Amino acid sequence: MFVDTKDMFKKAYEGGYAIGAFNVNNMEIVQGIMQACNEKRSPVILQISKGAREYANPLYLTRLIEAAMEEFPDIPVAMHLDHGPDFELCKAAIDGGYTSVMIDASHDPYEENIRKTKEVVDYAHAKGVVVEAELGQLIGEQFDEGEGGKMGEGIYTDPKQAVEFVERTGCDSLAVAIGTSHGAYKFTKGEPKLDFERLEEITKALAGYPLVLHGASSVIPEFVEMCNQYGGHLPNAKGVPEEMISRAAKMGVCKVNIDSDIRLAMTGVIRKAFAEKPENFDPRKYLGPAREAVRQMVIHKLEILGNVNHI
Repeated sequence: MFVDTKDMFKKAYEGGYAIGAFNVNNMEIVQGIMQACNEKRSPVILQISKGAREYANPLYLTRLIEAAMEEFPDIPVAMHLDHGPDFELCKAAIDGGYTSVMIDASHDPYEENIRKTKEVVDYAHAKGVVVEAELGQLIGEQFDEGEGGKMGEGIYTDPKQAVEFVERTGCDSLAVAIGTSHGAYKFTKGEPKLDFERLEEITKALAGYPLVLHGASSVIPEFVEMCNQYGGHLPNAKGVPEEMISRAAKMGVCKVNIDSDIRLAMTGVIRKAFAEKPENFDPRKYLGPAREAVRQMVIHKLEILGNVNHI
């Protein structure tokens, strides 16, 4: 059943766990995620990025999700627009039946971020849709002080500013920057480190309010090695240690975005299938194992997030 994220986040906040938000691009990913959530009895956020909409056509992705919900009717599913860059795309998603959208104006100046976010919030709330926004900047890599940027200066989220931002925009959840980054090459300049003191300060300042963690894939070495073993080239790929994600889920983070880990699992398994049976040209023979890799990865992530048996 389609739901928004309000009830999901309330239960997650009170229960000290986080909802997995998994990016979907094709049928096998949708099936693998939903099979895992059915097995672990977990509510889920299926999110679609601008790039996924351009790749697969929004209509196809929506119909795939609807089919999965028909197969698993008791799994609460929020269909979410990930990183909507402007009002027009957020409006299209809202009008297209999404139950949640993200407006990401985090790279704009602060006042412009507020203006763009509030514009989306006003339109979405009138339609019964919830809105995620972002304050602080996640880039290809987050830098520590002395390595290209300073905490609180356009990169890490300022706790006091976060309170004002939520009050002025009315957004329903907020993605914060505490040291995570997008992609498979996080922390290449040093050891993994998240600013949990900053997260705790934000959580206290916004008591009971759901926070979101982007760029939180762990880039599991097993699948990096599998990709490289069978012809890939992912040198020094590194992600967020899973114990850090589990800790964040107990500190007001109610939604954790996961994309790169699914991509790595699928790609590693497909590369392995091609290498071991180069004569195969039946997509079912390599997409089937890839779907199973997605299922297993999502089960693992749900356990890390503590999102098990919450239906």
